[in-house]
Amino acid sequence: MRCAIYPGSFDPITNGHLDVIERARKLFDEVVVAVAHNDEKQPLFSLKDRLDLLRQTAGKIDNVRIAEFEGLLVEFARKEEAGAVIRGLRAVSDFEFEFQMALMNRKLDTSVETIFLMPKEEYTYLSSRIVKEIARLGGDVSGFVPACVAKALSTKFG
Repeated sequence: MRCAIYPGSFDPITNGHLDVIERARKLFDEVVVAVAHNDEKQPLFSLKDRLDLLRQTAGKIDNVRIAEFEGLLVEFARKEEAGAVIRGLRAVSDFEFEFQMALMNRKLDTSVETIFLMPKEEYTYLSSRIVKEIARLGGDVSGFVPACVAKALSTKFG
């Protein structure tokens, strides 16, 4: 079985993330959407809330599983028997950081490949950070995130 990990903070999940998940699902038998547990970041949503929102959205997609991880991504990939890590690239500005991470992951474990996927053109400007800022300022985010995420953002900032 070909398994891939799609890691991220997903704070919150956006339509761009969902697009990348759908693309990855066409290439792999299973996609594990893995929420990184990072004590150094101060997310808007708790780990539990992010996992819940992912289960309500990406978790309903066939052959997609939601998980959490902490520590090295390649170790999690090894534990999950995943041969690939999926990373979304929106713009050239994402590439340098993602390229460095991919090379480091390859150095740590040569059996794990990194696959870069681009979302639909309409999502190339979209990021969780921008969505949170729009919601914080009272803007309508319904075109950028699933309905349950828009509601959760409204509750946080309402």
